[in-house]
Amino acid sequence: MNAMLPITIPAWGGGTSRRADFPGLADGWAYLDSAATAQKPGAVIDAIACAYGPEYATVHRGVYARSATMTERYEAARAKVAAFIGGAADEIIFTRGATDAINLVAQSWGSSLKSGDRILISALEHHSNIVPWQLLRDRTGIEIDVAPLTADHRIDLAALEALLTPRTKLVAVTHISNVLGGVTDIARVAAAAHGVGALLLVDGCQAAPRLPVDVAALEADFYAFSGHKLYGPTGIGVLWGRRELLAAMPPRDGGGAMIETVTFERSTYAPPPARFEAGTPHIVGAIGLAAAIDYVEAIGREAIHAHETALARAAREALRGINSLTLFGPEESAGIVSFALAGVHPHDIGTILDEGGVAIRAGHHCCQPLMRVLGVPATARASFAVYNDLSDVDRLVDGVRRVTRIFG
Repeated sequence: MNAMLPITIPAWGGGTSRRADFPGLADGWAYLDSAATAQKPGAVIDAIACAYGPEYATVHRGVYARSATMTERYEAARAKVAAFIGGAADEIIFTRGATDAINLVAQSWGSSLKSGDRILISALEHHSNIVPWQLLRDRTGIEIDVAPLTADHRIDLAALEALLTPRTKLVAVTHISNVLGGVTDIARVAAAAHGVGALLLVDGCQAAPRLPVDVAALEADFYAFSGHKLYGPTGIGVLWGRRELLAAMPPRDGGGAMIETVTFERSTYAPPPARFEAGTPHIVGAIGLAAAIDYVEAIGREAIHAHETALARAAREALRGINSLTLFGPEESAGIVSFALAGVHPHDIGTILDEGGVAIRAGHHCCQPLMRVLGVPATARASFAVYNDLSDVDRLVDGVRRVTRIFG
């Protein structure tokens, strides 16, 4: 099939495949579910093993040498994350993931909202950027507005701007859709939100692994992403927030490490980020995330984005030749291709592809409202990463053609 496609896939340095860096792919598995979670390079696995083994100790508490060394590594990871997105170290809060980060904003910053205030989201959003605001609505009486999509399933920015009012206190949108791969013009959204005095929260889960992110240039107020989609470990995520916003927010969780003084009568709280990191943190997760960032930066996010976009373009072009197949989303997507086959449930597509060693995601992708907009109960989704190449596109398309033969 490759010879038939007018597609050029950018080569890595020396033309070497990145697949060998990933032990999870040693058996030739065609893994096309990186939008859900990315495979881990050996460098990240080694960093985690070392941190849990000969280097392990707690942080921020011990006066012994290994604890001091681990504290330095943990805080160095925070500084590395900050540099990765153009923020400052004291603006980086380690969380359990992007879901936890968004919930933190909803529960802490959101506690200042009152009945009649409004939050604006879009029809593209993951449940993690919908449900926390609904929970806040149920507690406080705020109202939620939803920006519609354009014909090619991007956020309709003109409609979003028209929905903004002086009562809008926050706009919360995804940087890249986890279902369709479209990239949102965050700078335009920021300008519109700030024009009515609202803040901007960005779900950057899909963007952080593949787009150069500069929170200052984007003029975001909060930016959230997870480690496991960035080739790092699970259980670690990041909330970046502007320093003055974090300083004004109350803690969400109480316990060790987030306090200055404690008496039985009252407690006072540490400044951010410690204020929002109660208890023993995910030390090794932060170190693993730092190793993942080193891996990504050694390749370059511009190169990663070009590689994944080219693979998605190749997949769309090949899949378009299957008459019973419907493609969703914009023509240019950041490494994500969602589709449906007439008369075939996406779960059946995924099951048959798995028989051929091809892993895709099938379902609503934690975006049930978006599925209703698309007019389907679910889609099949292939998502690409640094370790994929045109052979994976071939296997995907061959597998889908097999599905069509099986179902007639």
